[in-house]
Amino acid sequence: MLLPSVEDRFFRHPELLIAEVSALQPSIKYIVIDEIQKAPKLLEVVHHLIEKSPRLFAMTGSSARKLRHGGANLLAGRAFTKHLFPLTSKELGSQFVLDDVLRWGSLPKIYQLDSAERKDDFLFAYANSYLKEEIQAEQLVRRIDHFRKFLEVAAQSNGLLINFSNIARDTGMDGKTVRSYYEILEDTLVGFWLEPFQTSVRKRLKQSPKFYFF
Repeated sequence: MLLPSVEDRFFRHPELLIAEVSALQPSIKYIVIDEIQKAPKLLEVVHHLIEKSPRLFAMTGSSARKLRHGGANLLAGRAFTKHLFPLTSKELGSQFVLDDVLRWGSLPKIYQLDSAERKDDFLFAYANSYLKEEIQAEQLVRRIDHFRKFLEVAAQSNGLLINFSNIARDTGMDGKTVRSYYEILEDTLVGFWLEPFQTSVRKRLKQSPKFYFF
């Protein structure tokens, strides 16, 4: 769905997928649909094909927010949900260097770049693409400049206990807006919450969680 022409075609006529799948050779067993959130109605068609076709479907996407908030068919009971993270130490083997991972992360593209300058440029472009394609294009926030400012403060709070009031004060926003921005980061798979470890549920609810960027 990255090509606008493909996205538009299936967004307007999702049932076209049935005809395309029916025309495939019987030897083709797997069908992968990338960026499924761009055409949520396709999930209804996939549901139909799962029931009628012996083929296996894999659907990937960089944001669950549009699907979850748009009332899309999430294929409950018919699909497994898996999260793909950046490369792990086991996958990298001898290429794993802790200091480098802490500085640049472990996106696959990073390991194709041979200098610190190129890695910094890549991450800068990656962050700008995220703001443009995931946040602005999907109209997840009213003002992208406010979200950009929040993103810088949130990055400095990576791995720390999160106090919404403090971040709201630092960014000049209200606490409710800051909470909603963190929800966007979570829904677009940019980061995740780590709840405090306590055997007592009551104590756990009183403590602040930490937020980690992927």
